[in-house]
Amino acid sequence: MVKEKPNSIRIYDKDGYRRRAACICVRSEAEAEVLLVTSSRRPELWIVPGGGVEPEEEASLTATREVLEEAGVMGQLGRCLGVFELA
Repeated sequence: MVKEKPNSIRIYDKDGYRRRAACICVRSEAEAEVLLVTSSRRPELWIVPGGGVEPEEEASLTATREVLEEAGVMGQLGRCLGVFELA
């Protein structure tokens, strides 16, 4: 299912959940520091950068795009921690 919103198109899975992707960004292989950004909905909360998957976009591209958009950081993907679904 696809729904349009001003300046973006939202993609939903067959169960009606919005498809999203996110990254846990670390500065070095030591993984001692993690990048967090403030939530746009609740500015008092710190979250990992992420957002909605666009049509025909792979989740890995979404994750790296969102990090650049939200934190101004470019990097390279490492390992996939998993795919999480709300039940």
